[in-house]
Amino acid sequence: METFGWDALHAYQLEAMESVMEGHDVLAVLPTGAGKSAIYQVPALLLDGPVLVVSPLVALQRDQADALRRLGLAAVVLNSLQSAAARRDVWEAIDDGHVRYVFLAPEQLAHEDVVDRLRRAQTALVVIDEAHCVSSWGHDFRPEYLRLAPVIERLGRPPVVALTATAAPPVREDIIDRLGLRRPQQTVASFDRPNLHLAVVRCTDAEERRSSVVARAAALLDHRPSGATGLVYTATRAESERVAAQLAQRGVSAMAYHAGLRTDRREEVHRAFSCGDVQAVVATSAFGMGIDKPDIRFVLHAATPESVDSYYQQIGRAGRDGAPAVAELFHRAEDLRLQAFLTAVSAPEEVVRAVSRTLREAQGPVRPADLAHRVDASRAGCLRAVNLLEQVGAVQSAGRGRVVHRPGMATEEAVDAAVRRAEAHRQLIRSRVDMMGGYADTTGCRRQFLLGYFGEHLADPCGACDTCDSGTATSRRPTSGRFTVQLPVTHDEWGEGVVMDVEEDRLTVLFTDVGYRTLALAAVEEQGLLRPTR
Repeated sequence: METFGWDALHAYQLEAMESVMEGHDVLAVLPTGAGKSAIYQVPALLLDGPVLVVSPLVALQRDQADALRRLGLAAVVLNSLQSAAARRDVWEAIDDGHVRYVFLAPEQLAHEDVVDRLRRAQTALVVIDEAHCVSSWGHDFRPEYLRLAPVIERLGRPPVVALTATAAPPVREDIIDRLGLRRPQQTVASFDRPNLHLAVVRCTDAEERRSSVVARAAALLDHRPSGATGLVYTATRAESERVAAQLAQRGVSAMAYHAGLRTDRREEVHRAFSCGDVQAVVATSAFGMGIDKPDIRFVLHAATPESVDSYYQQIGRAGRDGAPAVAELFHRAEDLRLQAFLTAVSAPEEVVRAVSRTLREAQGPVRPADLAHRVDASRAGCLRAVNLLEQVGAVQSAGRGRVVHRPGMATEEAVDAAVRRAEAHRQLIRSRVDMMGGYADTTGCRRQFLLGYFGEHLADPCGACDTCDSGTATSRRPTSGRFTVQLPVTHDEWGEGVVMDVEEDRLTVLFTDVGYRTLALAAVEEQGLLRPTR
């Protein structure tokens, strides 16, 4: 506690830490700002051997390591941007046993020499940050995360901690399955952030939206205490530059942030915002992970995100100090049409076919990263194809990060199965777009909608959103009946699912094969559309 400067720990943090120290796997689903990192940072001081932290972004890895070093704790980062000399210094520190925390991206673990050296260092704990990336149910699926389970085995199978801020029940099950967690302690905190006032502003065109966002951000900063800061999210790099420029014209200290900026400029923006030297950052979704700033007073969206998952994670960066904060979405129906178009990408049939044939013809196990040299496709495309083939049983692990064709399934049979799996994933993504539209369009309590999406029941309207303010959110949600939250159900056409939310006249169900669906309760009852499976 003294090392990190904390006055107290939450009960859910202590529960998870105790499980880690007892050698158990842990899955922690905690809202943004709820102290997920503490779950591994504290036990690391007591464990023999380094703690390996797998994190998706280099900037996030660096920020986390820097924060630990400022506390006098030995933390290093391994990434592809380092010079040979810097990388040598990192490995020397690890080999000498001086390092407690090692941060790296999952791509680094595709290298056999990296895994071998970490095994020799006797890794004491593996932490998977942003663990929803391992799940095709999750909103930020990263195919590299699917290769982590065999890596963990090669490291000697130390305990595993999976951390995420957004994971509905099916995502949790997917994380457990794909990471090979063994009877993990599941620590799930409430998703409710009652200090956030939620609102949606409907806009007719891009110019109106931009001017409305600029005016709102300037007003919020003008009426807030000195030192108040905020975030504005945009859909494109160009729009982030335009909005930042217009804020500057109104006397607001604002900076744009996006992946197109030079690394040193991104670091400058990050540092200025963290230190309070700039009032607002206008950014694409590339900004925000790892921002540990408690006094962000607003998050405005100048474009509608592709999912409620992404939206919730981004607005969760506001009001971490518990004081009132604002989360407002400036919505146009065209946003969702664009998101639907972007998700209409067909399954990678030809790449899957080429990868399947290459593995079938290979004389032995193959590393997925090497397939790009044999197949006319990108490394990411080959990795996605391998993952799909592995999920349908056409490919199996051969150890040391390699895969091999599994006998018994013909190429075209494997391709058909993989394409069906990819299509199911596409339908899931489309259903998340639809649910984001539902949040924007609802006249009911927005907090009830958000919590219901994650399978958490809020009986009464929250009183802290625009629909509650206007009086349209007036109904109390049912707490009992035949269909309840988290009830497993089945549908003749859509298959197995889980009830995520129950309203007076409708149900929201997350189906394994087709994603989210909202059903009229009267039709469900009269036509017997759903059958409980327990």
